[in-house]
Amino acid sequence: MTPTRALVLTGYGVNCDNETAWCLQRAGAEAVRVHLNDLAADPAMLKEAAILAVPGGFSFGDDIASGRVLANRLRYRLGDPLLEFVTAGKLVIGICNGFQVLVKMGMLPLTSHGFAQTVSITHNSSGRFEDRWVNLAVTPDTPCVWLRGIETIALPVRHGEGKFLARDAAVLEDLRGAGQAALRYAAAEGDAAPAQGVYPANPNGSQDDIAGICDPSGRVFGLMPHPEAFMDRVNHPRWTRLELPEEGAGLRIFRNAVEYAQAQGL
Repeated sequence: MTPTRALVLTGYGVNCDNETAWCLQRAGAEAVRVHLNDLAADPAMLKEAAILAVPGGFSFGDDIASGRVLANRLRYRLGDPLLEFVTAGKLVIGICNGFQVLVKMGMLPLTSHGFAQTVSITHNSSGRFEDRWVNLAVTPDTPCVWLRGIETIALPVRHGEGKFLARDAAVLEDLRGAGQAALRYAAAEGDAAPAQGVYPANPNGSQDDIAGICDPSGRVFGLMPHPEAFMDRVNHPRWTRLELPEEGAGLRIFRNAVEYAQAQGL
């Protein structure tokens, strides 16, 4: 079987590309790190891939707002090829800064036929950079391919602008109704009970405790926590005290995507 090809975007301050590529590699993909300029010069690379990852980091130094400059570069230099990529049934993940990029270019929540921004991610309510592990619960009815078989998970967050906000109440209600509010901050580890906005369980003040959303198909997914930072049990801060499997829980997210791509023959 030909390995599933995954492109991992890099360049201009993206700094989690190696870890993200390694996760996809361990999940069974052929992961290739590609610079933004190289992808813009040769968008045909997207036709050969089934998965696109926009990793975390501080793209363009978070100038203007986190993810804004990279979002504009992708939308106006690669908008049509990226829309074709998604329309062809392929998968996209944006992690932390990558999530900020996807929402600001309008690839998420992608409820129309084109890119249009209806949600945003802004400064944490705490007014500080948050670097901590958080507990997360998966919305039971979510179509998100990346979260299949996962009910709860613990992952680290590392961000100064992670507060999820919808443009208005109607957008938020649509996300809830369609199961696109796929991942929420939870009150306790292994518990699906919501954080109810309480800090630090909800580390940034996100509306409805939302930590990640997907598009209606469930193939395009963005989240603020870092699944690539939990590849092995020793990554967990309490790995010496807890009975954990050798494989870190974050790797399951990438395995889900690769298995889906393989099953679909992408």
